[in-house]
Amino acid sequence: MPVTTETVAGSSTDFLAVRHVTASGSQVEIGRALAAQARQAYDWTPVPADRVKARARRAWFARHWPQHLERMQGAAEALGLDLEADEVYLDGLTGIPTGSACSASYYPPASTVDGRAVLGRNYDFFTTSATALFALLAGAPAPDGNEPPMSSRPHVLTSVPDGGPATTVLSMNELDGCMEGINEHGLAVALLIADAESASGPVDAGPQVGVSSVQLPRFLLDTCATAAEAVDALLGAKQYDLGTPLHYLVADRSGDAFVWERGPGGDEHVVRAAGGALCVTNHLLHRHRDPADLPVDNAETMLTYQRYRTISERSAGEGLSGDRMREALDAVRVDATTDTGYPVRTVWRTVFDLELGTMATQFYLGDAADGAPRYSPELEFAVAVPAAVLGER
Repeated sequence: MPVTTETVAGSSTDFLAVRHVTASGSQVEIGRALAAQARQAYDWTPVPADRVKARARRAWFARHWPQHLERMQGAAEALGLDLEADEVYLDGLTGIPTGSACSASYYPPASTVDGRAVLGRNYDFFTTSATALFALLAGAPAPDGNEPPMSSRPHVLTSVPDGGPATTVLSMNELDGCMEGINEHGLAVALLIADAESASGPVDAGPQVGVSSVQLPRFLLDTCATAAEAVDALLGAKQYDLGTPLHYLVADRSGDAFVWERGPGGDEHVVRAAGGALCVTNHLLHRHRDPADLPVDNAETMLTYQRYRTISERSAGEGLSGDRMREALDAVRVDATTDTGYPVRTVWRTVFDLELGTMATQFYLGDAADGAPRYSPELEFAVAVPAAVLGER
């Protein structure tokens, strides 16, 4: 099984260093490669499992997400363990918590100048370590130590399994999930914090049966070809967030797109565009959709309403394009001058071309002496689209 790993942006002297891992072969082989990378990058080790829950998780994955179960088998092989012993959890390939406050938008092909659907997002996140962040949220003093920033070791993961679909995803910290990604069918998914005002530290309850919030995009990319299929999959899936609710922008190359979110009571919502662009930031869209009728931001909303209003205004009308999307995302970028009350930066900006199957991303490298953010050149990663799929286009 071919596996390649290279650093594609940043370095040890920058805020972050981005690794690109490409793996092909069976899902078991890909899982083995991802587990090895998680051990190297994050010092990942599996945590002890509740055997009844671990067995139930395996059964759920076998029924609903067999690709993930096969990758778990690969992780077990990498560690010399028996998956069916149910002694440890063999997913959650990370060493640090998850979550994000971001802005995203989708332009359908009918609205773009070149007739190609594009999805773009700013990934805004804290520049602190996990321990320092949770102390900050609790109002406690920042701890001493050399723990790296949570967002400083992202990975681009390109997987080409023997039984498709091929995917290219971008993850801040968890190699069996992702923050965003695209598959060979031109389906793309991006996650965002659903309610910044109410966000808090995650509940320490361990893996549950179903898909976690950061696994959900990968679940859709592995099992769905269209946005319509994604709706069906989400309505039938068991999901959990452990205290940090997220929502998701899901879109395909045909022009179909929606935002998936759940209310505090577990109610599920599919929010579709009324025509033209579909924008989302960090408030529940099913509650506050109209840019002209939004609440006032406060110290805890992370400027979600201001960002939503701006990106909606800049994504309105005709003549939309990938470049227009970049301009809209840059207009809501979080940098040293942004009044958020927290140490946050736009850690990367991504634009997906769903027709071409590409993910173009620039990464935050740090602040210059004058406080202006430094970014890498925009790097383009292509999902491996089989000839049969290209022939359909």
